[in-house]
Amino acid sequence: MKEQIIKILTELRPEFDFSQEGVNFIEEGMLDSFDMVSLIDSIETEMGVAIAGADVLPENFCDIDAICKTIEKNRK
Repeated sequence: MKEQIIKILTELRPEFDFSQEGVNFIEEGMLDSFDMVSLIDSIETEMGVAIAGADVLPENFCDIDAICKTIEKNRK
């Protein structure tokens, strides 16, 4: 799943390396609010999961692990 998320992020913002561990994508300016909307749309389309509105929070999309947890939570 992590590889697929990195691929989606790289397609969204190719100028950044999203494979780095321990980087907060939002704090580092790699993702903004518009990017989050695009990211969620891509995740829902490509991974077949619907992200609940209550889970659309910056902390749920700040790094790969947070994104994975959000996806897993919304698959149930």
